[in-house]
Amino acid sequence: MSALSPELTYLVWSVALCVVQMLIAVNTALPQLGMPMVAGNRDKMPALEGLAGRALRAHYNMLENLPLFIALVLVAQVAGRTNSTTALGAELFFYARLAHAVVYLVGIPYLRTLIWAISMVGLVMIFLQLV
Repeated sequence: MSALSPELTYLVWSVALCVVQMLIAVNTALPQLGMPMVAGNRDKMPALEGLAGRALRAHYNMLENLPLFIALVLVAQVAGRTNSTTALGAELFFYARLAHAVVYLVGIPYLRTLIWAISMVGLVMIFLQLV
C-alpha cells in the first residue's frame, strides 16, 4: 500500500479534527442541557452559553469550511495537480484550523478571526494551482 500524499494526509487529519470538535461540543453541552435533550430530537433546544456555545460554534465553523477543503484536495489529487504549493496549502489549512479550534474554545475573538483567515490562505493556495 502506498503512502498518502501530503494533501490527503491533511484531509484525513482535518476530518479527525472535525470529529474531535464534535465530541467536545457534545460533552460540553451535556452539563447545560442534560442527556434527554442532547440524545433527543433537540426540538426547542436552548442556546448554549460559555464553553459549550463556543465549542458548538467552532464545530459548525469547521463543518462550513471542511467541504471546501475536501473539494479542493480531491480535485487537485484527481487532476494530478498536486505540488509543493498544494501540500503547503493543505498543511496551512490543517494547522490553522487546529489553532482556530483551540482559540475559539478559549474565547479570543480577534485572534480567532485572524487564524480563520490564515486557513483561507491555505485554501486559496490550493485553488490557485487548479485554475
